[in-house]
Amino acid sequence: MTAGLRGRVEPFAEGVPAGREAEAREAFQALREALEAGTARAAERGDDGVWRANAWVKAGILLGFRLGQLAALPEAGPFRFLDKDTYGVRRFTTEDRVRLVPGGSAVREGAYLAPGVICMPPMYVNVGAWVGEGTMIDSHALVGSCAQVGRRVHLSAAAQIGGVLEPAGAVPVVIEDDVLVGGNTGLYEGAVVKTRAVIAAGTVLTGSTPIYDLPRQQLIKAAPDHPTVVPAGAVVVPGARAVTAAPGRD
Repeated sequence: MTAGLRGRVEPFAEGVPAGREAEAREAFQALREALEAGTARAAERGDDGVWRANAWVKAGILLGFRLGQLAALPEAGPFRFLDKDTYGVRRFTTEDRVRLVPGGSAVREGAYLAPGVICMPPMYVNVGAWVGEGTMIDSHALVGSCAQVGRRVHLSAAAQIGGVLEPAGAVPVVIEDDVLVGGNTGLYEGAVVKTRAVIAAGTVLTGSTPIYDLPRQQLIKAAPDHPTVVPAGAVVVPGARAVTAAPGRD
């Protein structure tokens, strides 16, 4: 299925030729439906365990922004939204088996939430995100565009899972299965958190954040060819090093 969809999306990755707008919009809408069904993903883990972006999927998401026109979206309770007409607010039914608790939450069209996901208000899930079965997205938590969140993950209150749309080849933030992400945590710039890891409250991981692996006496850092990777089963807590050079020493 995705192979045929890719063939429909890729011709419009660099632009939409005049007269082909309707074809481009149909291709985008098919991609958006596949994203919501979870059959197309912005990033996937290969057989070697390495996560790689599906650039064509991200290019298709960007296509939706280019095609969209600013419009008043359908009312959602007391809320009124003005956005691209290609990206409305997702409407769930009981058949989706997603628990969306009242209180100001929103899930954008083009995002996948598996059965058993719990959304506590207020929270937000952006386009291209994939959230696995049994995961809880707690109050004030954000799942950014194209972020990949595994099964049975707990995103605690105010956790910020950064997204990335451009460049299309950039790997988004990835959280594998059975991970606990503490409150007020920020995961950005393509950080990958492996299965069963625990990220303590207040931890911020970016592309330039070093991680000191104390049991193995190793330093974990991102490199041009790979992101910051939190090992499976690790417990990550925030810390700081003493400044030994002037003027910070004084």
